[in-house]
Amino acid sequence: MASRHLARSIVLQSLYEWDFYGRKGEKLDKILEINIKNLGQDLDEKEFMKKLSKGILKNLSKIDKVIQTAAPERPIEQISIIDRNVLRIGLYELLYSDKKEVPPKVAINEAIELAKNFGGGNSFKFVNGVLGTIYKNLSPSAQEP
Repeated sequence: MASRHLARSIVLQSLYEWDFYGRKGEKLDKILEINIKNLGQDLDEKEFMKKLSKGILKNLSKIDKVIQTAAPERPIEQISIIDRNVLRIGLYELLYSDKKEVPPKVAINEAIELAKNFGGGNSFKFVNGVLGTIYKNLSPSAQEP
């Protein structure tokens, strides 16, 4: 498994735990540190994981509003914990990360792979639909680096 993909998997597992136990912001850092120690101790992407989790937390309300706009028939609380956190990772990378570091199509593909690996049977279709809709609505300059 590629190191960035594994890093995203660790961030997803950390977000899942954080979300499951009530989303206390300061706890995410501690959860991530434990998961890095237990799951990715030899991984060279520690800074990437910290940057990703902090970025998601910082932009959480904006990201969740985008999810609500793109999937109005599914209130954020009714989206499974895995699916909503996969979407948060994908949207953060799609909307806020450096496009040269993570091109939009890579962000979408990585989110779909996370949904396939961790979500339910149709999770990847849902994630693909939401992220695809958002991607299509981005300005052409924001779509590619």
